[in-house]
Amino acid sequence: MTTRQLRTLRGAAAASVATLLAATSHTIAGGPAPAPLLVALMIALLTPVASGVVGPRASLPRLAAAVALSQAAFHGAFQLLGSPTGDRIGAGHAHHAAGVALVVAAPPTESAGMYAAHAVSAILTVALLWRGERVVRAIARETVAVLRRVGMPRAAAPVAPPSRLPDVPRPVVSRVLSSVSLRGPPAPRSA
Repeated sequence: MTTRQLRTLRGAAAASVATLLAATSHTIAGGPAPAPLLVALMIALLTPVASGVVGPRASLPRLAAAVALSQAAFHGAFQLLGSPTGDRIGAGHAHHAAGVALVVAAPPTESAGMYAAHAVSAILTVALLWRGERVVRAIARETVAVLRRVGMPRAAAPVAPPSRLPDVPRPVVSRVLSSVSLRGPPAPRSA
C-alpha cells in the first residue's frame, strides 16, 4: 500500500468513526438523532480534510486533531442546519434554534452533558483508531505467516511434451497391417 493510500485510509477511518461516534454521543446526551444523510455527507466531506491532518505516518497528536476537527465540523453542521433528523427538520436543542447568526457571533450555550458526551466520544474514537490500526496490522501479519506455513498451492510449472511417444502394445490387427506398407501410393510393378 502506498503512502497516499494509507493516508487516505487513515483519514477515512478517522472521519467515519469520529462522525458516527459524535452522532451517537449527541443522541445519548439527549439530542435528536441526526439524519443518516447528514452523517453520510459529513463523512464524505471530512474524509479528505482528515486525510490531510493525519499525515503519512501514524501520529497520536495528528490523529487526535483529525478526530476533534471531524467532530467539531459535524456538530457545527448539525447546529447550522437546525438539528435535521430523519423524519423532520426541527429546532432540536434550544441552542440549535438560535440560527446561524448566533453560531457565528458567539458560541452557543450547551449543557455540560453534551460537552461530556462529545469529549468521551472523542477520547473513545482516538483510542479505537490508534489501537485499531495496530490490531489490523498484527492480524494481517499473522494471516500471512499462517498462509506461508501451510504452503499455499503454487501454480504448476508447464509440463513439456515428451520427446518421443511411449511404446504402446499394438493389437493383433495392427501387427498384421504393419507388414503392409501404407505409406503413399503403391509402387509400380515391373513385369
